Amino acid sequence: MLRPRLIPPDDVFPPNPWAIEAVRFDARLAHDLTGQAETMFALSNGHLGLRGIADEGRPVAEPGTYLNGFYEHRPIVYGERAYGFPSRGQSILNCPDGIAMGLTVDGEPFALPEAEILSYRRVLDFRTGTLDRDVRWVTAAGKSLRLRTCRLVSLAQRDLAAIEYVLTVEAGEAEVAITSELRNDQPLATDTSDPRLAEGFVGRVLHPAGTRSEALRAILSYRTRSSELVLGCGMDHAVAAECPLTTRVSCTDDLAALVFRGVLPPGGSIRIHKFLSYHYCATASPEQIRAQVGRGLDGAIQSGFPAILARQRQDVDRFWERADVTVEAPTPRTQQALRWNLFQLMQATERAEGHGIPARGLTGRTYEGHYFWDTEIYILPFLVYTNPLMARSLLKVRYAMLDKARARARELGHRGATFPWRTINGEEASAYYAAGTAQYHINADIAYALRKYVEISGDLEFLHDYGAEMLVETARLWCDLGFFSERMDGRFCINGVTGPDEYTALVNNNCFTNLMARDNLRYAARTVRALEHDNPEGYVSLLRRTGLDPAEPDAWETAADRMYLPYDERMRIHPQDDSFLDLETWDFAATPEENYPLLLHYHPLNLYRAQVIKQADVVLAMFLLSDQFSPEAKQRNFAYYDPLTTHDSSLSVCIQSIVANEIGLAEKALHYFDFALAMDLSDIGGNMMHGVHIAAIGGTWLALVYGFAGLRDAGGRLTFDPCLPESWARLRFTLAVRGRRIGVDIDRATATYRLIAGEELIVWHGDACVRLTPQEPVVAKALRRPPRAESE
Repeated sequence: MLRPRLIPPDDVFPPNPWAIEAVRFDARLAHDLTGQAETMFALSNGHLGLRGIADEGRPVAEPGTYLNGFYEHRPIVYGERAYGFPSRGQSILNCPDGIAMGLTVDGEPFALPEAEILSYRRVLDFRTGTLDRDVRWVTAAGKSLRLRTCRLVSLAQRDLAAIEYVLTVEAGEAEVAITSELRNDQPLATDTSDPRLAEGFVGRVLHPAGTRSEALRAILSYRTRSSELVLGCGMDHAVAAECPLTTRVSCTDDLAALVFRGVLPPGGSIRIHKFLSYHYCATASPEQIRAQVGRGLDGAIQSGFPAILARQRQDVDRFWERADVTVEAPTPRTQQALRWNLFQLMQATERAEGHGIPARGLTGRTYEGHYFWDTEIYILPFLVYTNPLMARSLLKVRYAMLDKARARARELGHRGATFPWRTINGEEASAYYAAGTAQYHINADIAYALRKYVEISGDLEFLHDYGAEMLVETARLWCDLGFFSERMDGRFCINGVTGPDEYTALVNNNCFTNLMARDNLRYAARTVRALEHDNPEGYVSLLRRTGLDPAEPDAWETAADRMYLPYDERMRIHPQDDSFLDLETWDFAATPEENYPLLLHYHPLNLYRAQVIKQADVVLAMFLLSDQFSPEAKQRNFAYYDPLTTHDSSLSVCIQSIVANEIGLAEKALHYFDFALAMDLSDIGGNMMHGVHIAAIGGTWLALVYGFAGLRDAGGRLTFDPCLPESWARLRFTLAVRGRRIGVDIDRATATYRLIAGEELIVWHGDACVRLTPQEPVVAKALRRPPRAESE
């Protein structure tokens, strides 16, 4: 069930291919969409994130300043405990907010909803990586003023945010007071009826650990009690004014404030450059952290705002050079939404080194800042082809969690490693095991992402040094979790698991899980044997680190070769699991539209008893392991599962679009893509205010490159089978492949492949071999799959 889309009014939010902008202030609209706007205009670099609250700090729905990986433990409360249930989770913390710059003019506070606005423009600029605002208003006394601000979160210095604040008196003389704050507030209460939202803490979370202030600088520091992290945050300023200014500084445990006062003459201006620096560490003292913050502020003051802004533009330009996707579609909103999505991918990943990618990036606390399987399946492919160093970093983060995954496996009575379903620090933080711990497929998802990274990047060193060890432990898990069933003629079965479809839990032989486990087992065996042959020293090291029995790879291959895959001979489809076809079909006709998503309106048992799908397991498997299904099998499976899918998961429609494209359902593919693209900007899930759906955004890139361009890359061989929607004129993008960079340009008649950088590379256009050299591009006739009836 696809929910209605919120279409922004063009007179307030005009379509712009390089920006999201509001060109008129509508107090009613602003009130209704405050939370959504805070997400829409959020800034981040993957390490530090600022929600897009107003420059004055109000009106506000959900303020947020986040640091990736900065968390506190929270107890997990159960009505009934059982062995192996996690006793505590982790929750990302709201850090002190330094955005707010309060303003009074002749004693009258400036607040947008109450002001008499002459002109207004707020722009999230995709080319500069900044949030800019320009507002003109008239005070009650008839004085005209103009305020221009520019806000950024630096890509070059991941701990740094900067704000330019320029106030001009256009008519009359005005006494102004500008208050720059760094404030530690507790998060606002959340609606606990929605299990996806982060729970609040009772009592103080950030415990004061000292302050420091001098001149125009103030630094606050804190400790967390349980996670034992030390946080430092500070602000400093550079000021230029066309009038004398007085400055008053105050600094307490939870509030640092600088007040600038002066009388501006007609046409006079005051310019403030505000710099914010955030650091945290588990081993440093508060004094050391405050010193580190100070050094960050020193560097910012020395560089100056213009230089920081110029560097930001350069860094953003480099992102677009490697990651831009151009679509020539009938409406300019398609390109605008696409670039906003890509911009969010940049913001979530560009400086995330050493950490994972939270489910909502750093734009909200929903899902408590946890890392899920989303990263490996929906985000990592984008990074493999546009930023392979960050893809490597994310896999290295999983490797850093391996010891804790081994410990979790022992706790569950398994061999090998069991990676956490949701986590920040590597420990399982999922309280509901049926839709958490039981999703063992995350082990195979990580192995799948590792294989894709190695095949496309050619980074065998990473595979040998880190990946092989992860593969050994994940393969061991599958061999221990499954068994050879006499009832199933000696086939290898895996029982009591949950696949990606969380509306069907704790089943036997989930088809997706078994397929992915088989792939994991085979890749592990192949990698160990290759390591033994090609890198004997690395093989010996692997034996030492894992205690590998040389006979284990044979056992893995046996399990893979005898893996049981559910199949119904009568319907000639793959059942989602052993019992799925025995369930009663959900009564969609009697389900009110307002009851979606179902998880908020029906007990899980009601969902588990019915054929109703949150996201289609088998359809996802047909995409990830495309070469393991015949075209006819894909058509039959899709026809069966598509009508049963509610798309209550934001991760659903992008995959449906890809597979619909592959089997020739062009109209349906475009319909699903449009919803995937607009997931956040049209607030389809009704929860955009709590942060962007970063994995769904990654899915839009997948739908373009794997869907409409028809990329398949099994075994590292790149094959394109392009098929544009009838309404599109062109699709262009670039990919990084084993040290080369190629450009792909598809129009109605042809597909052009160009080697932009690097040595000769072979790709495939359908069944035709395309040899790319630096000399000239290769133009091939666009492939046209025969259209199929939508009912098929």
